[in-house]
Amino acid sequence: MNGLELPKRKALGKGLESLLPGVRATADTSSQKPPDGATREIPLAEIDRSPYQTRTRFDEAQLGELAASIAATGVVQPVLLRSLSNGRFQLIAGERRWLASKMAGKPTVPAIVRQVSDEQAMEMTIVENLQRADLNPIEQARAYDRLSREFKLTQEQMAQRTGKDRASVANFLRLLRLPVEVQGKVETGELTFGHARALLALENPETLLKAAQKVAALSMSVRQTESYVQGILHPDKVNGEQKTEKRLDPNVREARDLLQRALGLKVTIEDKNGRGRVIIEYSKLEDFDALMERLGQ
Repeated sequence: MNGLELPKRKALGKGLESLLPGVRATADTSSQKPPDGATREIPLAEIDRSPYQTRTRFDEAQLGELAASIAATGVVQPVLLRSLSNGRFQLIAGERRWLASKMAGKPTVPAIVRQVSDEQAMEMTIVENLQRADLNPIEQARAYDRLSREFKLTQEQMAQRTGKDRASVANFLRLLRLPVEVQGKVETGELTFGHARALLALENPETLLKAAQKVAALSMSVRQTESYVQGILHPDKVNGEQKTEKRLDPNVREARDLLQRALGLKVTIEDKNGRGRVIIEYSKLEDFDALMERLGQ
């Protein structure tokens, strides 16, 4: 590869921008190449998809809209590439723009070419994906898992690189404990991230799968799913809780529901004449860690 050889490193800073090393371009006697970091037009046929891409699904309608926009006004933001030893280029970031440019019939795409190692290209691609807002929860979970396995990063380090909080990273990683069939329902949007978190309280895979199928079939809300799961875990308490629920002061019930939504955990408020206690229940150590994170500890 032409240019300055970069040392391999793991700690590449926070966010995608910090993963772009400022490498000084060297002279190329065969052709006059733009300096590293300059925007240039690269033929689409010379660009290969990144093997490190964790994103697997693209909304065809949105891709078509982007293609129509590109056909009319061109690509506003350049894609990010790296040059390969065989003379071709490999995507680091901007796969949607690359695909949409192909759909729009464009021969080239504006690009910034960086000289980076395999390790750097992998982390840059994964971090760029995680900074997007349109990845489904399972894709995000797999991206975090790959960062953890390939780079031996802690949850705190992954949170710093992607601008997320550590509790969110932990919650996404927990999704990979779901049975494959349930992961598929989350990936397609049949079940939401909230549904998945509620279902994770069921540790038996067969019970969890049956519950997920029922939740999806009945189009249960997240709150209904939480109640349904609690009924499976504590069938002996359901009738008693229903009676207590009817006697509960509406203001206390509202405060309890607010806390449950904020914490993602079951909350019980015992109130008697303005005195009482708040009980927060967790079933796994990860839930407790997430609670402490939210409380700023």
